[in-house]
Amino acid sequence: MKQTITLTSILLLLFVATNTYAQCPAGQTEVRVNVTTDGYGQEGYWDLDTTGVACGVNTLQWGGNQTQVGCNGGGTPITSTSGNGYASSTIISNGPWCYATNAAYDIHYIDDYGDGGFEFNVLINGFPMYNFTGSAANQTFKFINKQPPTFDLAVTKIPMAMYGQQGNKTIEGTIFNYGAATITSFDLNYTINGGTPVTQTISGLNIAGYTSYQFSHPILWNANANGSFNIDVWATNLNGSYVDSNLTNDHKIFTIIIGDATPNIIDDYTHATPTFTTIANSSNGIALPRDLDFHPVLSRNELWLVLQSTEAIGGKTAKISNAGLTGQNVLVQKDGNAWHFMSMPTGVAFSDNGNFCTSPGVLDANHGSGHFTGPALWSSVSSIYAKPSGGNGSHLDMLHQCPYAMGVAWEVDNVFWIYDGYNQDLMRCDFGNDHGPGNSDHSDGKIRSYDDIPVTYNNLNIPCHIVLDSNKKWLYIVDGGTQKVMRMDITTGTQTGTFTPYAEPLAEHSIYTGTNNSTYVSTGLGQPSGIDIIGNRLIVSDYTSGDIIIYNCSGATGVEIGRIKTMTPGVQGVKIGPDGKIWYVNYQTNEVVRIDYTLWQVGITEVTKPTLNFYPNPANDELYIRVSQFNSTSTIKIKNIVGQEIINEKLTSENSKINVSNFNAGIYLLQYEINGIAITQKFVKN
Repeated sequence: MKQTITLTSILLLLFVATNTYAQCPAGQTEVRVNVTTDGYGQEGYWDLDTTGVACGVNTLQWGGNQTQVGCNGGGTPITSTSGNGYASSTIISNGPWCYATNAAYDIHYIDDYGDGGFEFNVLINGFPMYNFTGSAANQTFKFINKQPPTFDLAVTKIPMAMYGQQGNKTIEGTIFNYGAATITSFDLNYTINGGTPVTQTISGLNIAGYTSYQFSHPILWNANANGSFNIDVWATNLNGSYVDSNLTNDHKIFTIIIGDATPNIIDDYTHATPTFTTIANSSNGIALPRDLDFHPVLSRNELWLVLQSTEAIGGKTAKISNAGLTGQNVLVQKDGNAWHFMSMPTGVAFSDNGNFCTSPGVLDANHGSGHFTGPALWSSVSSIYAKPSGGNGSHLDMLHQCPYAMGVAWEVDNVFWIYDGYNQDLMRCDFGNDHGPGNSDHSDGKIRSYDDIPVTYNNLNIPCHIVLDSNKKWLYIVDGGTQKVMRMDITTGTQTGTFTPYAEPLAEHSIYTGTNNSTYVSTGLGQPSGIDIIGNRLIVSDYTSGDIIIYNCSGATGVEIGRIKTMTPGVQGVKIGPDGKIWYVNYQTNEVVRIDYTLWQVGITEVTKPTLNFYPNPANDELYIRVSQFNSTSTIKIKNIVGQEIINEKLTSENSKINVSNFNAGIYLLQYEINGIAITQKFVKN
């Protein structure tokens, strides 16, 4: 088992800091073992021995369910403790004990069910130096009873985006003090592609042993060209003059790709004739696609889809490399434990670190009578994803509090928003530090339940997707139950309570209310599903009609400015690709499609956009309409504020009039359609 240090370990350091330490004699050092149980505390047993001996032989310490499990396991999964074993989802502190310094010891862990779940934190003289998480029926974890060196400072994380545009970049990340001495200053260095080091002294610090520090280098990096760049970061001159005693963990190297941003060409669709290019279909293994997203390194043109499959089997992914380009390749994969961790996926969203999150459209990922399921975190690295890893597939993390999840949107790092169809609210799910492929520690997860917007779905087979405007911090939510689009400011709201997490420990499980939210689109949608945003343009797909509607989202409500008619019902997830074009999946036709277009032209180079003019506004009796172009497809429609169609007429000329004298007073939508594009404006009837 790989040795790791987690946030839980740091918290445990704070926990034990208030306890008195054992006064060990010369040649011995203090040991503590803190055990965090999963949702099935009765299933586990452990013992501590000198290294190399079997469980139960010369046992020094033990804990858990010795009566029903013990070293050999019970053979039959235990459903009741009968007063034996640990409680579920708790932390049990053991020790302190004094054992031989520099000696090796083993923790034998036996899980009766066979899926692991207990976490063991070993503290040496109060320093949480070892963290082990069980993932199988019978495992042995080894540690050395040795205090950390005096000075050992390591850069552990550079949480920069994998892809960005030219300009000044802040080099930032996390430094961890693996030493015993408190760090008060150090020199922070970085190089770009092995160039001249950029050095700055960071002082006025108080970084105790086995705690972390978030750094930001004061000197910016000017990324003035496109390409691939290796950023190497490390610390020197600890506390002014001391040399790090462990040089093997000093450097952290991060690769960033500098390239072009996604162009905002959405308005081109409002004065163009759309064409539809099938990128992949059932002949490529595409079956029941629900959602799509591009890998954050846009220059890779790597498109990922989630495919529904069945609840018992679990969902699949399709990775389309060089999507829509020469050399395109489609790879359909299913994780070995997809039946639990990717059951009936509804949505997919990438983080800028290359991880992606999927949302499950089931009530219980164990397919029983409970409601134990929620979003799962995955690595897009080909050597990790869908490869065997322990007993829990290749997933990086999972939070089991969001059944019937209808959609997912990324915020920052490993933080994602989830449309929780079961609890009918929005969840902010922070996976924290992922537990690694196939492991099972979810205890550092943080979930906030936002109860202000009660969300409902209409059909489990029609996901309600969500998207975050990362610049303005507005979350846009498709609400399938009311056929509307809602909007919420994620920077608003306050904690007003907590909820009881279901069958797993969490670092946070809060309830938030008081957000700034509103109905953003209330009319003109049959059964909305997919949604995406770029700049001040929002696109929404309509599952029933197959339309993709373009909105101006610069104001307090969305204003429809165009409508693309795919003429094929079943459109679910939509995405604006690296090329700026609209891509979508069709659940009914098993396709992923890119929408291309031909701009309307007069002569050779003059580009003209059809216009819609009308008067008076407000209107009493007659509404006079003039359009700049018309042909056999030209149609005028009028809808009321709830989307009911009142008038649908073919145009016979560029000028027409409509009698509105019998209309009720209020706001109406006037829609002009030509060549598959719709232009919509509002008017008022007095």
